[in-house]
Formats: sequence, structure tokens, C-alpha cells
Amino acid sequence: MDRYERTLTLHRLLKSAHYPVSLDRLKEELGCSRATVYRDIGFLRDALGAPIESVGSEQNAAWRYEQVEGERFELPGLWLTSDELAALLALNELIGRSGPGVLAGALAPFKSRIEHLLSDRGSGKALPIERIRVIPWGARKLDQQAFRIVAGAVLERKQLRFRYRARTTGSDSRRTVSPQRLTHYRDNWYLDVWDHDREALRSFAVDRIAEAQALDASARDVPEAELDQALASSYGIFAGQPKAWATIRFSSHAARWVADEHWHSQQKGAWLPDGRYELQLPYSNSKELLMDVLKYGPDAEVIAPLPLREEMKILLQLAQGAYQGPPR
Repeated sequence: MDRYERTLTLHRLLKSAHYPVSLDRLKEELGCSRATVYRDIGFLRDALGAPIESVGSEQNAAWRYEQVEGERFELPGLWLTSDELAALLALNELIGRSGPGVLAGALAPFKSRIEHLLSDRGSGKALPIERIRVIPWGARKLDQQAFRIVAGAVLERKQLRFRYRARTTGSDSRRTVSPQRLTHYRDNWYLDVWDHDREALRSFAVDRIAEAQALDASARDVPEAELDQALASSYGIFAGQPKAWATIRFSSHAARWVADEHWHSQQKGAWLPDGRYELQLPYSNSKELLMDVLKYGPDAEVIAPLPLREEMKILLQLAQGAYQGPPR
């Protein structure tokens, strides 16, 4: 552990301790000698201004932060351990590879600085960041300029005007909205808004937004609870007030995966005596839910409600019909 990390560890120990920290514990936590502990304490106190108090005798020395000043004191600047910096670099790589181009340019100097800090503390060799792999699935191409304008309007709390090309109908419309939040879901970005023309909450796929323009008018803020109730209380991107609860049973084979999967914040799961797994969750629109169930093929069965089960039967019949004759 180098001096930088010892200083950070020492600060965190004293900051979190309810009682004075003994010399023996500091030697163990910092992995250094008695003399080094004293030098580090002096550096933290004299160079960085930490409000350190000494308690006990020379033989039983201990230290703590002065109660009032210690609560307010923080190390100047941003202090991170090598492990934390490496994790941050991995996160940056995740962002860069999951959405190519969208944030890579803005974060490039940050990534360079982290790599430099890590090299200073290590052997000077570059980290093999290529060993961290991120493979997007189903990601759609984003207009980088539109994304930056949308994200800026969300954070600066400004109204937004854009042209929206609906994927379901293929129609174009002009929207003036108060952006509420950006959501990254299944490798794609969605914008939750208050739609001033419809006077209602709506959610838009950012990849379908064009000609985005931030306005000077302040955005209307919708309470978080109302947003969650209207847009996040049901299944997937087809959010809204739940209309029913779905019950799906999975074979004992598929259960090994499904039992560990997160489908919805309110989901309920139970193992059946024969080794199958039963999953219950609320939904508003059945489309995405049925798409997810279909990928399990014969290992999944929709049990309830009856309209959802019948809809699944129709989808399966239509799929089977496509294979009755030669390829079309």
C-alpha cells in the first residue's frame, strides 16, 4: 500500500470510528511500521488539515477525529483507492461499449486521467481493459446530437421540442414536453416526459427523436411517486397502471435461470413441488411480456389471466401456421 492509499485508508478509519483507533490497529490496517503510522498521521494532520486528536500514552497511543470538526472534514479533491479507480475505469468502459459514441467523447479525458493515476501507483503498465467485454443486445442506433440535447434538457430542467417518429404506426408528430428522466432499459434509452399537447405523462424511445431543441421555458416537474405510478409500476417499457397480474410457470429446466432473473420490482416467485417455478408479475400491455415468455418456448406456460393465455395461444398458432407450407 503506497502513501496515497494509506492516507485515504487512515482518513476513512478515523472518520468512521466511534472510539479512538489504537496504534496496533492502524499498523495492521495500513500494513506498515510504527514510524510510518506516525508520519502518515502527521501528514494527514499538518498537510491536509485533518482535526486529529491524540489519546492515551506513548505506549498505548490512539487517535480520533475531533467530534464536531471531524464530521465536517473531508479530504481535499477526489481520493480513490486503486481498486476503486480500476472499478471506475471498468464502468467507463461499460458505458463506452454499451452506447458507442454517445458518451465516449465526453468521458475520454476522464478515462485518460484515471489510467494515468493507476499507472503512477502501479508498475506503469497499462491495464488490460480489453479483458472486460460488453456485448450489446438489441441496441438501436442513436442520434448522438439528439441524445446530448435530450440529456441536457433533463438535467437543466428545460422544456424540449422534437419530432417523433412512432415505430408502431410510422407516423410523425411534433411534441413539446417537460422531460422528467432518462431510462436505460435493455440496451436502449427512453425519455419519460410530461407531454404539454396531450396533458399527460408519456414515454418516448430516444432513438426515434429527431430535430431536438431545448427551449428557454422551465420544465414542469412531476413528483417521483406520480412518475413511478404511471410509468414504472407495470412491466417493461409498456408501462402504465397495471391491468392484471400474469402467472407463468416454467419447467424445472428453465427454472434454474428464471428463479434468479429480475423481471419486475413487484414480482413474486415460488418453487412448485415438482421442481417447476411459478412467476407472478403485474403488466399493463401484454406485448413485451409475451415476447419474453416466447423465448422460453415449451419450457414456459401462461396460466393466468385467461385473456393473456388465449393471446399466447393465438401467437403460437400464427407462428405454427407460418411453417405449414414452403417458405414464403
